[in-house]
Amino acid sequence: MTNASATAQTTLDDVAVLIPAYNGQADVNLTLASFQESALVHILIVDDGSTPPIVAPALPNLKIEVLRLAQNSGIERALQTGIDALAQRGFRYAARIDAGDRAVPQRLAKQRAYMELHPRVAGLGMWTQVVSRAGEPLFMLTPPAEPQAIRRQRFFRSCLAHPSMMLRIDAVRTVGNYRAAYRSAEDLDLFVRLMERYDCANLPELGLYYELNEGGISATKRRRQIGSTLRLQLRYFNPLNPYDWLGLAKNLLHLLLPYRTLQRVKQKLLAPRAGH
Repeated sequence: MTNASATAQTTLDDVAVLIPAYNGQADVNLTLASFQESALVHILIVDDGSTPPIVAPALPNLKIEVLRLAQNSGIERALQTGIDALAQRGFRYAARIDAGDRAVPQRLAKQRAYMELHPRVAGLGMWTQVVSRAGEPLFMLTPPAEPQAIRRQRFFRSCLAHPSMMLRIDAVRTVGNYRAAYRSAEDLDLFVRLMERYDCANLPELGLYYELNEGGISATKRRRQIGSTLRLQLRYFNPLNPYDWLGLAKNLLHLLLPYRTLQRVKQKLLAPRAGH
């Protein structure tokens, strides 16, 4: 066992889980209950003006703080506020997850150990199992692990599953934090800026159960998300990278196809086959 691994098993004092939440108390409770770590887990819930306010449940091995915003301002501001609050509290790492998603046991310890050994990595994701609201497995997201491949394919596929990410807080603030310039694509905007100065990587193992929610941002604000993604693609477009061309074509196709049609296509392409 390496020293970094041993340290990760005994302390997570410099890691905090960052959860933006707007209503959905039951989803918040489900997500919090999924964390199973050997050390105390620090949680910061940014309540984005929920009615009634989000309440921290009493759960073992979790230290939960709720930071309430006076009014609903959107996920971009909630995340920006959360990162700044964690920096003020002295945390080094922010582990993202969304209400309704579930963490795999020891996710935080594994990510922290990796980031301690790879100081150039500012954002670290994990493979993600996409599930229905009822918890049924739909398909797996298994993006590339290496920073170079992620950088090349950043606009072609979802290389970094936002709710699976662990982020270096100082790096996030150095590049300008989350921002509302590309609404509903605030994660991709941040990752692109991080990759201009640092690396982003993935641990090639399951770290998250992601709930496919037709009330979520990817469904309800889909056209805004695609529009923001296209603007990012055009701003950072590299004509020598074939994946940038493919990503541009893919997003234009997304504008034409209904959300449910795209999900059915993903399930057929990515669902596990018999015998595999």
